Amino acid sequence: MCAQIRQTCLSVTPVRLACLLALLFAAPLASSAEEFPSRAIKLVVPFPAGGPADTFARVLADKMSALLGKSVVIENRAGAGGLTGTASVAKADPDGHTIGIAASSALAINVNLRDNMPFRPLTDLRLLTQVASVPEILVVGEGVPARTLAEFIALAKAQPGRLVFASTGLGGMPHLATELLKISAGIELVHVPYTGAAPAVNDLLGGHVQMMFADIPVLLGAVQSGKLRALAIGAKARSPSLPDVATTAELGMPQIEADNWYGLVVAAATPAPIAEKLRAAAVEALHAAEVKDKFQSQGALAVGNSSEEFTAYVKAETERWGRVIATAGIKLK
Repeated sequence: MCAQIRQTCLSVTPVRLACLLALLFAAPLASSAEEFPSRAIKLVVPFPAGGPADTFARVLADKMSALLGKSVVIENRAGAGGLTGTASVAKADPDGHTIGIAASSALAINVNLRDNMPFRPLTDLRLLTQVASVPEILVVGEGVPARTLAEFIALAKAQPGRLVFASTGLGGMPHLATELLKISAGIELVHVPYTGAAPAVNDLLGGHVQMMFADIPVLLGAVQSGKLRALAIGAKARSPSLPDVATTAELGMPQIEADNWYGLVVAAATPAPIAEKLRAAAVEALHAAEVKDKFQSQGALAVGNSSEEFTAYVKAETERWGRVIATAGIKLK
C-alpha cells in the first residue's frame, strides 16, 4: 500500500498533488461538520438572567435546538459589563459546542475605552451573525418644557450646563448616544452615571435628572403611560413598538444613530464548516416569524446576516464610537 501511494505521488503533477493534499486535509473537517453537534451546545450569555440579552438568547436557543437536533443550553456568566462571559467564549475549545451572544459593548466599544481587554474581538472571536438590534430612544421627564428634539436642543443651548442626563454607566451605549447628541448639536449637558437602568429611570421619573437615552424596552412602559416624553429614536427606521416616535434621521440628524446590538460568536479557531453550520441555523431561526415577533415584543429587531456583513458592521461601529469616545475624552481603567 505504501509503495502504491508513493508511486501515485510521484506520478502526479505539482498542481494535482496540491489538490490531493487539499482534499486530504479537508476530509476530516467535512466529516467533523457532518457529525456536529455531537452533544449539547452551551450558549454563554454574558449578562444576568432576565435581561434583554438573556431573553434574546433563550428565544434563539429554543429554535436552534430544533434545527440542530441537540439542546442549546443557556449559561449566564455575567461580569465586567459583558466582557467576562465573552472572554470565556474566546478561550473555549474551538469545537463549536460553546457559543456566545456578545453585545456592542464587548465587540466595538470597550476596545476604545480600555487599555487592557481580556480578548481581541476581531482576532480571538469568529463573528457569525448579528442577532438583534435594539435602538436607543431619547426621552425627557414631564417637567421638561420641550416636546420635540429641536425644542430640547434650543432649551439646552439657552441653559448651557444646567440640564442633567442619566446613563446606565460610564461608557455604555446610553452614555455614548448622549455624547453623540452633544457633539452633533453643540450643547452642554451634565452627566450622572448610574449603576444600571432601573435607578436611572427612577430618578428621571422623579425629576432629579431631565433626560436620557436608553434601550426601547427599558423605557417603553413609561412612554406608553405618558410618564416620560419620547422625542426621537436613534435609528434609520421607526420602531413598531413606538410607531409615532420620529427617528433622528427624519428630524434632520441622521448621524445620531445608536442601538444596543447583539451578535453570535465562537472561538476564532472554530473550523469554518462548523461555524457555518451554526451560523446557518442561527440565521434560519432569526428569520422565523415567531422569533421575529418575540424580538419585536421586546422592542428589538431580529437580524440574521452573513458573517462578512456582521464583521464589517462591527469594524464600522468600532471606528464610529471610537471617534465619539476620543472627542468626549472618555476613558475607563
